[in-house]
Amino acid sequence: MNTDIKKIEDHLKDLISKNEDAIKGFEKASENSKDVGIKSYFEKKIIDRMQFLKELRASVPELELGSVHIEGSAAGTLHRTWMDVKAFFAEDNDEAMLEEAIRGDKAAINDYDNALADVMMPHRLKEIIRVQKEQLQNDLETTEVLEDYR
Repeated sequence: MNTDIKKIEDHLKDLISKNEDAIKGFEKASENSKDVGIKSYFEKKIIDRMQFLKELRASVPELELGSVHIEGSAAGTLHRTWMDVKAFFAEDNDEAMLEEAIRGDKAAINDYDNALADVMMPHRLKEIIRVQKEQLQNDLETTEVLEDYR
């Protein structure tokens, strides 16, 4: 396989894995949240990230991008365990879950920046990644406002 194509495939697999972890993380955050509005916010983020996955998987059908089952990574599993521990000891579960969402969105934006920095990325794929990154940035701002409100 051409090294440029392999690099693109690796970027896509990484973004797919991060979005799978985000879906599972938002499920955990929704489960740990008490406020109905915060729960609903996390559930909307799950739907958004599922759409991200569909777009990324469909962006280059010629590449083998893994199973359509949402599995997540070992690191993501550890992070979700940390979310449970944090929720158990936190006085305000909702704030703790919002803090974790902020941390996760910042990491995701960094991953998207890394993919966009690849100059060999096809334009149509870069556009999908750019639009998703913009949505992540908007989500981050919303989550920060929600956390400040708490």
